[in-house]
Amino acid sequence: MFLPNRYKAYVPSPKLSAYLLSETHPVGKSKAKFFRSFGYNETNTELLEYGLSSVAQTQPIREVTSSAHGTKYVIDGTLETPAGISVKVTTVWIIDTGKTDPRFVTAYPA
Repeated sequence: MFLPNRYKAYVPSPKLSAYLLSETHPVGKSKAKFFRSFGYNETNTELLEYGLSSVAQTQPIREVTSSAHGTKYVIDGTLETPAGISVKVTTVWIIDTGKTDPRFVTAYPA
């Protein structure tokens, strides 16, 4: 099974710069260390956004959970990094209650 409306999946830009690549965010800084070690930074966030979106659009769902906020989907995939290394990641997406487009929540090493 694939992510519903997967071609409309989007990554809010603050999720990249203020969270996933932030070296000071309380939760994101450990993820930032991982992503930065493979060449991702503020100058190439579009590459990370493209890679994450590609995982959502091409890989099958591994897990689905529902809550009052919406339905979350866990999808594993591979990113081709700026450092030229392929890394496996787990991504999480949500379709908020009352919405139809999947929104990026987080990513971390698989």
